[in-house]
Formats: sequence, C-alpha cells, structure tokens
Amino acid sequence: MQVEAAYYDKYVNLEPPVIHQHIYATPRPGMTEADFQDYWLNVHAVRFAVKIPQIARYRLALRVPCSIDTAPIWSGCAEIWLRNDAEQLASMQTPEFLQGARIDEPNWAAFWMTAVLDCETQTVLDGPVPADGVKLLVLAKRNLALDVAAYRDNRRAELVAGAALIPGLLRCDLAFARDGLYTVGEARFDEVAHYWFASTAAAEAAFASSTSPVMLPKAAGSTLDPRQIFPMLTKEYWLIGPDARATA
Repeated sequence: MQVEAAYYDKYVNLEPPVIHQHIYATPRPGMTEADFQDYWLNVHAVRFAVKIPQIARYRLALRVPCSIDTAPIWSGCAEIWLRNDAEQLASMQTPEFLQGARIDEPNWAAFWMTAVLDCETQTVLDGPVPADGVKLLVLAKRNLALDVAAYRDNRRAELVAGAALIPGLLRCDLAFARDGLYTVGEARFDEVAHYWFASTAAAEAAFASSTSPVMLPKAAGSTLDPRQIFPMLTKEYWLIGPDARATA
C-alpha cells in the first residue's frame, strides 16, 4: 500500500513506514464496562503500557453508547504507533511488556477476546477535530470476491468520493492491514476506518443520513462484507502524543 508521506510529517511526526496498531479489548468476566474503561485509562495505560520504550504514540478510544452499537463486543481500542518491525519486536521482549503490561491483562481484560490489527494509515478527509469530539471506529473485512489490491483501490476511491458528503464528518483516516498479514493466508480483518465528529449527536445524524452506507455498507456486493463490519463510537484520550516521543 502506498502511504502518503505528508500524513506522517503532519500528523504522526514519524518516518514511514509506521505501524499503527489497533488493540480491541473487552472487560473480563464480572467487570463493568465503566470499571474496565477506568482501569484501562488510569491504571493499565499509565502504570504499564506507556512505559514500553518503543511505543512512539499511544491513544485510547473508549466506547460510548450509540444507536448502531447495541450489542458491543469490545469496549475500547488502544492505538499504538511504532516506527518499524524491529522496534515492534523489541517492544514485545522488554521487561515493561513481559513483566508489566502482559501480566496485568487478566486483571481487567478478557484477553481471549482481544483483536489486534497492525495497519498503515492514510488520511482520506483532512480537517481539525475538537478535543471533546467523538470518533467512529469501523473494523471490517473486505468482500472476499476482491483481491487485496483491488479492494484497497476501490475502498479508498469510494471513501474519497463519499466522505465529503457525510454530514458533520470532520476528518477521515483509513487504516489498511499491513501487507505482512497476508503472507501466509488471510488477515483476520482488512481495515479500521476512523470517522471524527464534533459530538455524539452529530455522529447520530450521520448514521441516520442517506450517506451512512459509505461508512457502514449494508448491501451484498459492496467493497466490504456487511456481515463483518463492527462499528464502535468512541471518545479519545492521548497517553503519548499527539507528538511522537523519542524511543529507544
């Protein structure tokens, strides 16, 4: 996938290629969503995750209720940026991960439900986002009638054409699964699309509009498989960033 270098210069402040990792998580049995989100944001992230030295940026997107997400699987998504494969591998061998973040997982997360997707991200619609805005994350699988190259070309083209028509949409990023995830088979998912709005009400208005299929295709034969589309409206919290920190 060809990722726009300008994106990294302006928004990521890292040199491409950059790994944009998405980690979807859900509460362990017996824990409420509110307690789970509080623990992730105020305990796990600050005591363990942000101490992994190779992480350049770290952002949490915690689920907020909305009309299109009535049976949630996950209650949030961590977004982690790493500079390259070598630093990602090194991060998983650090004491901060092995003796810290990994050991803490059973305290708050049903780790067997965790979904991870490493991506490379590009901006489709550029625009400022208010600090109190919300973001719709849409984790999706492509229509398997399309090969990966054709799917990416078609998906980007339809978002470029359609995003500007979505009422209230402030910004749109499209994160495609990295090429390496297809080396020995199929990636579990093909993309995470990010759609920012000023408020939950603005997002709901977009969901009710005639342009909502741009974000949430429902028809068979679409670029995405409508049976494998998982939307989650979120509120964002930066733990490291938005400027990238120097890493080991």
